[in-house]
Amino acid sequence: MGDKAQTHHPGAAGRALTADRPTSVRNVVLVGHTGSGKTTLVEALALTAGAVNRAGRVEDGGTVSDYDDIEHRQQRSVQLSLVPVEWDGIKVNLLDTPGYADFVGELRAGLRAADAALFVVSASDGVDGSTRMVWEECAAVGMPRAIVITHLEAARADFEEMTRICAEAFGGDDPDAVLPLYLPLRGPEGPDGHAPVTGLVGLLSRKLFDYSTGERKESEPGADELPGIEEARNRLIEGIIAESEDETLMDRYLGGEQVDVKTLVQDLERAVARGSFHPVLAAAPAAEGARQGLGTVELLELVTGGFPTPFEHPMPQVTTIDGRPRELNPCDTDGPLVAEVVKTSSDPYVGRLSLVRVFSGTLRPDQPVHVSGHGLADRGHEDHDVDEKVGALSMPFGKQQRPVTHAVAGDLVCVAKLGRAETGDTLSAKDDPLLMEPWQMPDPLLPVAIRAHSKADEDKLSQGLARLVAEDPTMRLEQNQDTHQVVLWCLGEAHADVALERLRGRYGVQVDVVPHKVSLRETFAGKATGRGRHVKQSGGHGQYAICEIEVEPLPGGSGIEFVDKVVGGAVPRQFIPSVEKGVRAQAAKGVAAGYPLVDVRVTLLDGKAHSVDSSDAAFQTAGALALREAAADARIHLLEPVAEVTVLVGDAYVGAVMSDLSSRRGRLLGTEQTGSGRTLIRAEVPEFEIGRYAVDLRSLSHGTARFDRAYARHEPMPAQIAERIREQAGDEG
Repeated sequence: MGDKAQTHHPGAAGRALTADRPTSVRNVVLVGHTGSGKTTLVEALALTAGAVNRAGRVEDGGTVSDYDDIEHRQQRSVQLSLVPVEWDGIKVNLLDTPGYADFVGELRAGLRAADAALFVVSASDGVDGSTRMVWEECAAVGMPRAIVITHLEAARADFEEMTRICAEAFGGDDPDAVLPLYLPLRGPEGPDGHAPVTGLVGLLSRKLFDYSTGERKESEPGADELPGIEEARNRLIEGIIAESEDETLMDRYLGGEQVDVKTLVQDLERAVARGSFHPVLAAAPAAEGARQGLGTVELLELVTGGFPTPFEHPMPQVTTIDGRPRELNPCDTDGPLVAEVVKTSSDPYVGRLSLVRVFSGTLRPDQPVHVSGHGLADRGHEDHDVDEKVGALSMPFGKQQRPVTHAVAGDLVCVAKLGRAETGDTLSAKDDPLLMEPWQMPDPLLPVAIRAHSKADEDKLSQGLARLVAEDPTMRLEQNQDTHQVVLWCLGEAHADVALERLRGRYGVQVDVVPHKVSLRETFAGKATGRGRHVKQSGGHGQYAICEIEVEPLPGGSGIEFVDKVVGGAVPRQFIPSVEKGVRAQAAKGVAAGYPLVDVRVTLLDGKAHSVDSSDAAFQTAGALALREAAADARIHLLEPVAEVTVLVGDAYVGAVMSDLSSRRGRLLGTEQTGSGRTLIRAEVPEFEIGRYAVDLRSLSHGTARFDRAYARHEPMPAQIAERIREQAGDEG
């Protein structure tokens, strides 16, 4: 791995990379908080592997990652990017993910497509709570992980201290599972007293790797350097042997036998691939004009030698379209085609592009495929099964797409012109349609109400929103029938900003953000009576209808109940349904502040009719008038929706979260310890109070908490708040 004596021959910059067998592919996702240096590291690896002609740049002057216009403006990653490089005959698919919590959907897509993860940690910032949570997710499925420490050039950056912090954060009960493979070498101190990192010490090989000239040069350590190396080396060897579970080797080592480096490297590779040992490395971008960034060779050797092939990736559950389980051999290039769309985007030059991970079979251009999407109907993605023809296959190279002839099982590829394919869909053979179990996606919990800016925008809005949601399953589109609002449910403010900017820039749709309305209801607080009189005579056929009703409240969830108690034919039988129709129409419009009336029983007691002038329309009007009169003399409750909220939060923030929920008129239902230093808080909170809770909770818990919400019921809101709502409704009217 960095200690192997290998000769690398980089390929030509910009050459489209293909793999002919799964064993020559490594799929690696980079994980870390915003600003940790993931994108810079990807560009440094691309330079070292010969994929670019100077640091981070491709032939057209763009970067290999973060090439979207929005990413340039925001100066951060907002989407998953694929950067393929080649090292020693191995194709390495580097998946660069956003670090900001609003784009966790892109991160999860990267985790789904990858077989191993590089956790990028800044020496100046440390490990944040959200990175710890992702580490735990990877640990739960046994994904191999390594740690890369960046920003060692920062003042007071301390590799040894950061390694200790990583061991505490990621090692759990076994801190010796997180140990450095290399130690940084520092040059002479500068005027500011800071000694820059100029090279690395390979602990297994006892070699020095000097990067100070811009190219990696190997040398032997001096006698004065060996004692410090030996202490760290011995601890590393013990950790590798223990985690590889090679008991005979441990006995030999403890007995004083010298273990050769080749055996240690094999055990290291075994422990890393099993996900039980997590090496720590250091990396830095290349200086101006240099060919190699510090630690990039070592990192590429770890990825190609220590990370697993796609053969070792567990196959996600596969079923037939009707739900019957289907057993497939992992990464069988000659097996049935099963591939998954992990990302969908629109390219201004080639149209819709689907980034696809092939799990079984081989994908080729112009191949007919079956596209299946199931299980995301609640996100605005209707279940669909369609046959399409694969367009051109390509590999990304900055903004460009380089054509390839095929993609084998285990590889990633971009597919053009799949018009119906959405993120999360399964591609399979047309005559053998299959479906992969979708990966877990976070629920969007921040509502953003929008409306078209102009009539021209209104005509394009529906299609633009449909495309937006097809690309991003972490976004939910709602057409609220109660408030008549179009609502985009997002993961946070930055997620919403990117969505609206894509609507404008990519689909030419300008929208305005408007206040989000909560679906309120009205009900009667007590019994009331009303008389509806609709009598008009203005020449010709007149209108005559009189009805008397009684209204009384019912338990929540009862809706509108209509009862006929007319005696003696005061209201002819044919007009009783007319009265009910008028009552229900008025109830839908509301009787106080314009919100639907619910949970009442309306009883028709009496009325009058005219043999000539009475009609269906007249009695509908009378029924509506009677309900309005009853409401005028009654006390009307405004009902607000209440959500059942569950918050999973670190123990350190439990008090603050519970206090905050109480300030939102929440009723705490209880708490429950879930292990790993976290507590589950259950509460009922009015939806009026949690419109921005996704943003506020993140701030309150420093990004370490998450919550779910589910509608519980409508219940009367406090009088002072209800009065304010009525006044606002009156002003709008």
